[in-house]
Amino acid sequence: MRVFITGASGWIGSAVTDELLAHGHEVVGLARSDESAAALEAKGAVAHRGTLDDPEGLAKAAGAADGVIHLAFKHDFTDYAGAGRTENAAVARMLDALEGSERPFLLASGLASSVTGRPLTEQDASPFHGEDSMRGGSENLALSAADRGVRAVALRFSPTVHGLGGDHGFVARLAQIAKEHGAAGYIGDGASHWAAVHRTDAARMVRLALEKAPAGSRMHAVGESGIPSRDIAAALGEYLGLPTVSVAREDAEAHFGWIGHFFGMDIVASNARTRDLLGWAPTGPTLLEDIAAGAYAV
Repeated sequence: MRVFITGASGWIGSAVTDELLAHGHEVVGLARSDESAAALEAKGAVAHRGTLDDPEGLAKAAGAADGVIHLAFKHDFTDYAGAGRTENAAVARMLDALEGSERPFLLASGLASSVTGRPLTEQDASPFHGEDSMRGGSENLALSAADRGVRAVALRFSPTVHGLGGDHGFVARLAQIAKEHGAAGYIGDGASHWAAVHRTDAARMVRLALEKAPAGSRMHAVGESGIPSRDIAAALGEYLGLPTVSVAREDAEAHFGWIGHFFGMDIVASNARTRDLLGWAPTGPTLLEDIAAGAYAV
């Protein structure tokens, strides 16, 4: 299958690119820079120069592919609303290009939801609709295309997709904040949770979803259903040689900055349906094992 991937040179996307190439698929990867293009071509992929701000260019690349995996997102927390609108426009045009083809369109999403008191499941719909909602409401926009002849699938990634060798995501930022403050913090009693998944497990799940997931389905890239935030902070503190401290909820924004809102969220999720549908089983190291191995040294 010839697959167009946005975010193909990113932390998750580069692992997905490797996984697809290793299983005989062709990859055309969106590249914003010469450096990204060279990295893709060195792997044996084809570089397609462009950005998320060019929906027509994205639609052309999507229309020329046998399937699309949309992993890129403008992580600009100074203009998160604008990033959502860009996402919505890009997804809409790529779906238009695939309409009636029954080709797969896999879209990166998250586990944030309105579900409380139990793990989020793959049957739970996203509460976000429209370009002004979280991530531009792109999950619901994509899944609605299942009625338009597109095999649309939502890929719900854990808040931490961890591993050795270059994760610049949420846990990396928590490690930096711990170093800056001289202590690894958690919010309140530290009872909030984050689901987690190893990068290679996530990439394998994406490849299996491309090959098997039915239209309109939601897949959970979840290896661990929920790790208490105090355990994440304790692991960072132990590795960095720093004490672990509680930060009052009213002080979270001042202490953690923009990531404080996310670190205080309780994000627990099941992967049961994903495992059953895809025959997928996470096998990689746990988040705490990766922290102890030095994945987040600063």
